[in-house]
Amino acid sequence: MAKKFYLPLLMLAVLMMTSCSSKMGALKSSYFTTTPEVLEAVGGKVPVTINGQFPEKFFKKNVTLTVTPVLKWDGGQVEGEPAIFQGEKVEGNYKTINYKNGGNFVMRSNFNYQPEMEKSELYLNFKVQKKGKTYDLPPVKIADGVISTSELVKNTLSSANTTTAEDAYQRIIKQKKEANIMFLIQQANLRQKELKSAGMKDFNNTVKDVKNDTKGKAFENVEISAYASPDGGVSLNDKLANKRENNTTDFLKKQLKKEKVNTNVDSKYTAQDWEGFQELVSKSDIQDKDLILRVLSMYQDPEKRETEIHNISAAFRDLADDILPQLRRSRLTLNYQLIGRSDEEINETLKSDPKALNVEELLYSATLTNNDSEKKDIYTKATEYFPQDFRAYNNLGELAYRQGNYSDAANYYKKAADLNPNSAEANTNMGLLSLINGDKDAAATYLAKGTGAKTLNEALGNLYVAQGQYDRAVNSFGDTASNSAALAQILSKNYSAASTTLSNIKNADAYTSYLKAIVGARTNDASAVVNNLKEAIGKNSTLAKRAAKDLEFVKYFTSSDFQSLVK
Repeated sequence: MAKKFYLPLLMLAVLMMTSCSSKMGALKSSYFTTTPEVLEAVGGKVPVTINGQFPEKFFKKNVTLTVTPVLKWDGGQVEGEPAIFQGEKVEGNYKTINYKNGGNFVMRSNFNYQPEMEKSELYLNFKVQKKGKTYDLPPVKIADGVISTSELVKNTLSSANTTTAEDAYQRIIKQKKEANIMFLIQQANLRQKELKSAGMKDFNNTVKDVKNDTKGKAFENVEISAYASPDGGVSLNDKLANKRENNTTDFLKKQLKKEKVNTNVDSKYTAQDWEGFQELVSKSDIQDKDLILRVLSMYQDPEKRETEIHNISAAFRDLADDILPQLRRSRLTLNYQLIGRSDEEINETLKSDPKALNVEELLYSATLTNNDSEKKDIYTKATEYFPQDFRAYNNLGELAYRQGNYSDAANYYKKAADLNPNSAEANTNMGLLSLINGDKDAAATYLAKGTGAKTLNEALGNLYVAQGQYDRAVNSFGDTASNSAALAQILSKNYSAASTTLSNIKNADAYTSYLKAIVGARTNDASAVVNNLKEAIGKNSTLAKRAAKDLEFVKYFTSSDFQSLVK
């Protein structure tokens, strides 16, 4: 009876052995490498390039193999883009792997970054398909963890420099008042008609006004420029213009002395006013206008110019009637200053009667204090007194941003942008706020409207860091000394520059010290790691938890000094 069962059992064993041997075996982790070796977040993604090798006599001729990268962490996982390979006898469009020699492959994945990925493992899953049946090979771990240093931009943004909408206050504003005294052809005497003209009356009234307002106005000087028209010859015109200058100067000095005005009188004359001639002709519609202007451009010699223009007979009659008489003149220019309130006067008015300040004075008053509470009170008053001016709303948004109150900052910036959609300041600040909220597309849209804002380049630097464009970020930051600028330099592997930047930050915070620790880790300076981490955690205790799992410090995880800081 036993002999009857022996043969069938033997055949079954052989069949099972054959069946088992037809399956593909397990792969080793040594067959795979990743670039980078330790995964790293870049622009909100975790990119990885996987180089793999199928060994000799591994890949069965009649199978299809799907390789899927999977990033796993405690409580979750995410799959990357799979790659499919086929054996020599499979008819398909996938890469064919030779059974005898094996083969190499390259595949790429790009995972959306999540904070939990910092402590994760990258696996390859393998699914074999043969004649409609499938089975799995053992998964292979090929990488540990994700470096998330680039994500620190969300923290360094809190200390970014926002853009102030500045006041236009000027304590000293330069003003001028002009008047012309006209002369008859080849004459230099001052006619009463000209001295009593409306222009001269207005000029004299301005002189009196400046004299009487000693608090709000002040004289600089009076300029006299006397001219002769460019006809009649250079010698004659030189004497004529000189005499016109002397007569005008004598008259004006007497008038100022009479009014008891003490200011300098500076005078000069121009023998032939070709410049004025060209300007008047350009603005006129006289016959042969273009021909006259061409003569002026072709000839620089005054006599040649005069001769050629005289030859244009029809046009010269118009010149003699309409243009040349306007050049026989003395021009009087009163230069004076409008004097605004002093800093002390502005502060006093701010306390006693803030409504008496104009919008520029009120906004300027905020620059006279370093107290944010006082600044907020001033800007709030500005929104009440001048509700259509966007600047106070923008600057209130700045204060809220610095305090970490991003909700209030958004409301203020939106109000500013509603009042002035083209405001470079409001758009730049909205761009920073969008980055804080993780919206890079919106940030790019806002910053495109920020041309002219003083901190635009810095804001763009932050955007480029968030996008993973580190070299571009470094260029945009320039010599800005900020946490974000140093972060860009670290990510572009310029550690010397990063150290310099971090040491030059005026208002260093916990993240300044944390970035110094990262520089220390990347340059193998253990003391810099420990000392700066100690300082960072002392300023912000939450950084202990981050440091404990930050792969930047993986070499120090077993250090007692490190553990004492992060426990």
